[in-house]
Amino acid sequence: MKYNQTTLQKLERILTEAGYIVRYERGNFQSGYCILEQKKVVVLNKFLQTEGRVHTLTELIPLININLDLLTDESQKLYLGLTAALQINEP
Repeated sequence: MKYNQTTLQKLERILTEAGYIVRYERGNFQSGYCILEQKKVVVLNKFLQTEGRVHTLTELIPLININLDLLTDESQKLYLGLTAALQINEP
């Protein structure tokens, strides 16, 4: 996966299609992000560069329960790829 603006937009699109709001804010985030599940808001550290944002979202997205029916075909493929990669890396 490339760590560029296009990839970042695709990852953000997955969250948007799933009904989440993606915001970039200041804060003391240990992991670079904060999830407000009840409000479906994902807050990322605004000081992260593009590479850090992509990396953070690739770690975050598989942890969120997303209904595949809400995603476009392109987003579904990317989401399934991210979740498959997470399952491979688990012991």
